[in-house]
Amino acid sequence: MDIGTVRTPAAGEAADRRREQRGWYVYDWACSVYSTSVLTVFLGPYLTSVAKAAADADGYVHPLGVPVRAGSFFAYSVSLSVIVAVLLMPLVGAAADRSGRKKPLLAGAAYTGAAATTGMFFLDGERYLLGGLLLVVANAAQSVAMMLYNSYLPQIAPPEERDAVSSRGWALGYAAGSLMLIVNLALYLGHDAFGVSESTAVRICLASAGLWWGAFALVPLRRLRDRRTVAREEALPGLRQLAATVRDMRRHPLTLAFLLAYLVYNDGIQTVITQASVYGSEELGLGQSTLIGAVLLVQVLAVAGALAMGRLARSYGAKRTILGSLVAWTLTLGAGYFLPAGAPVWFFVLAAGIGLVLGGSQALSRSLFSHLVPPGKEAEYFSAYEVSDRGMSWLGPLLFGLTYQLTGSYRDAIISLVAFFVLGFVLLARVPVRRAISDAGNPLPEKI
Repeated sequence: MDIGTVRTPAAGEAADRRREQRGWYVYDWACSVYSTSVLTVFLGPYLTSVAKAAADADGYVHPLGVPVRAGSFFAYSVSLSVIVAVLLMPLVGAAADRSGRKKPLLAGAAYTGAAATTGMFFLDGERYLLGGLLLVVANAAQSVAMMLYNSYLPQIAPPEERDAVSSRGWALGYAAGSLMLIVNLALYLGHDAFGVSESTAVRICLASAGLWWGAFALVPLRRLRDRRTVAREEALPGLRQLAATVRDMRRHPLTLAFLLAYLVYNDGIQTVITQASVYGSEELGLGQSTLIGAVLLVQVLAVAGALAMGRLARSYGAKRTILGSLVAWTLTLGAGYFLPAGAPVWFFVLAAGIGLVLGGSQALSRSLFSHLVPPGKEAEYFSAYEVSDRGMSWLGPLLFGLTYQLTGSYRDAIISLVAFFVLGFVLLARVPVRRAISDAGNPLPEKI
C-alpha cells in the first residue's frame, strides 16, 4: 500500500513529463520548415528576382531613398532582421523570466512569424519592399520564439534526459524540413500540371510554410506548461540584463574567449546557409529544382555528419573535431569559388560537403560550451549565448552583400566568407579548453 502511494505520483509525473516533451518536439517540427523552405531555398532567389524587376537601369533599388544593388537586397534584409531580433530577445527574455509566463510570449512570437510568412503569398510583381518587411518580421519573430522554446528544455527534462530530448527535437526539425521540401519540389516542378505559374508555385511554397508553422504550433502551446518563478532582485530589463550577464562572464575570460570564437565561425556557417541558394541561382545559373535537391541533400547528410563527428569527438575530443570541421568549411568554400556555372553535379558535391560538417560543428560547439558554464548559471549563460549568436550573425550577410555591391561578383562574395572560418579557427585554437573547464568549476571529461 505504501509502495503504491509512493510510485503512483512518480509514475504520473514521469508520464506528464514525457507528454510535455513530445509537445516540445513538435515545435521544432513546426518552425523548421520556415528555416529550410523559406529562408534557405525559396525566398533568397525569389526576393532577388522581385527586387531586380523593380530596379532602375543601373540595377539598383532605392528603399527609403538609399541606393542598393538589387542582388544585395536579400542579404541586407537578413542583416536587418537579425539586428531587430537582438533588440527584442533581451526584452522578451526578461519579461518571461519575471512573469514565468513563457507560453503566451511563445504564442505571440510564433504566430507573428507564421502570419508574416503566410503573407509572402502576396509578394509578386515589384513588391520588393513588402518582401523585405515580411522577411524582417518573420525572421525576428522566429529568433524570439526559438529563444523561448529552447529555454523550456531545462524545465521539461532532467539533466540525464536533456541530450536525448534535445536531439529528438533537432532530428524532428530536419525531418519536417525534408518532407516539406519534397512537397515543394513536386509543386514547383509540376506547376504546369497544377495549373499555376512558376511564380505562383513559389509563393504557395512560401505561404504553406507559414500555415504549417501556425498549425503545428498549436500542439506545443497546448502541452507546454508555464512555471512561475520568483524574480531575482538583481534581474534587470532587456539589454541591461544582458550587459550584467556579460559582465559576469568577464570573471570567466576563457569561457568568453570560446564564445567569441564560436560567434565568429558560426556567423560564417549561418551566412553560407542563407546565401548559398542565391549563389547557386545568380552566379551558377542553376534552377530552383536543383537548389531544392541540394538543400534536401544537406538536410539528410547533416544528420549523418553530426553522428560521425560525435564519434570523432569521442576519440579526438570536441575541440579538435570542431577545428577539423572549420578546415573542412574553408576547403568547401574554396572549392565553391571555382564551381563551373550550369553544372548541377558539382553543386551537389558542394552541398554534400556542407551537409557533412553542418550539424556536427554546431552540435559539438553547443556541447563544448556547456562544459564552460559555471554551475548554477546555465540558463543565464545560454540566454546570452543565444542572444550573442544572433547578434553576430548579421556581419556575414553584410559582408556578403557589400562584397557583391563593390565587385558585382557572387564568387567574390562567397569566398569572402572564408575569413570567418580562418579567424574562428585561430581564436578557438588559442582557447585552453581544459583550463577553461576547471576555471568554470566543472569536472573534466575524459576527452575534450
